[in-house]
Amino acid sequence: MEKEQLLKNINDWVNIDNKLKYISEKVKPLREKKNELSREITEYYKTNNLDDKKININGNSLNIYEKKEYSALTYNYIEKCLGDIITDKKHIDYIISYLKEHREIKTVTDIRRSYNKRSTSKNRTIEDTE
Repeated sequence: MEKEQLLKNINDWVNIDNKLKYISEKVKPLREKKNELSREITEYYKTNNLDDKKININGNSLNIYEKKEYSALTYNYIEKCLGDIITDKKHIDYIISYLKEHREIKTVTDIRRSYNKRSTSKNRTIEDTE
């Protein structure tokens, strides 16, 4: 790849990253509002003991249902559970240590963007910095 193509790719990457950041900033409040409304609607259904869990709207439907959400499988959680079945703390420590040391690790090369606090423009391109 030639330097000119590299600069174009970097510029395109930064422009796409800017657009994604902008979209994320716009989506976040919408997602928060939707979650708030979901809580209010489901609470209304629970409080009023409504049996019909389906709301028909414009040929589509909203279904109210219960789902199970499992907590993350963390080392602290595993250690706590092992403590419920294994009395010897040394064995528990050995198992946790073994799990940590034998995790599968994969290395990937990626790009991470850092934002300069002094930057005056969010939409600077590579040409602007040369």
